[in-house]
Amino acid sequence: MNARDAEAAAQLIALGMQPRQLVARDVVYADLVRRYTEDDEFTELVHAVAAGLGLLVLAAGTRSGIVLAPTEGSVFEIRMDEYARRTSVQNRREEKVLHGLIHLAVAALAFPRPDDLGNDSYVGRVSVDQVDSAVRDACRMLDERAKTAEENHDPPEDAPELERAWRAYLRRPSAPPTRDGRRSFAATHGMIAKALKFLAEQGLMVGVSNEQGGVFRTTPRYQVQVRELAGQRAFTELLELGVVPVTDPGGSLRVGERPE
Repeated sequence: MNARDAEAAAQLIALGMQPRQLVARDVVYADLVRRYTEDDEFTELVHAVAAGLGLLVLAAGTRSGIVLAPTEGSVFEIRMDEYARRTSVQNRREEKVLHGLIHLAVAALAFPRPDDLGNDSYVGRVSVDQVDSAVRDACRMLDERAKTAEENHDPPEDAPELERAWRAYLRRPSAPPTRDGRRSFAATHGMIAKALKFLAEQGLMVGVSNEQGGVFRTTPRYQVQVRELAGQRAFTELLELGVVPVTDPGGSLRVGERPE
């Protein structure tokens, strides 16, 4: 391996950091991905260059391109508190928890079954209304769980992360009207719309329609990211609550019915 190889490795990483760049539309990108999958030495070099930049290679293929994730402390890392701060007008800590809960719900609804994550051809669909309905259902279920266990109004410190968030989410209105007709980012609909638009900006989602508050479909890049997320405890807890709706035979997700 020489300087030209190092340049090619860096170029592949640079292409992977462009959210909307597609392998199918870029011959150079396609050649570099092919080399990554076929040349072990080049693969190692790409990993080394990525590591030096504070990045981890999650996957690489013709559908997803090269998918990268920042390591802890990386200059490319987007921390949840920083993400929440962009539109936060209330309690910083509460905002961070709520935004994290919303992103977990989006991932769980996009790929509600293990087979969905393992099927490279699967495409999930989520909407703002659907996410809000599912999270509120989860919060109501946690509320009932707390009452059944005769817990006090503030869950104990050793309670699961989701149980520490349900009250904060239920306190927020879904979509209060604003004077100029725009969404309030302090309301849950506004927070969910922000999350989905952020994912779209990162090449992880694609907007489909304005129905149901906004409908988005997943991309192969997002599928790879969620595979990594699926191993985290909070994601597992959300799925175990049983409020994630099952997909219909066509593969698109239904909006969960609200309880009466």
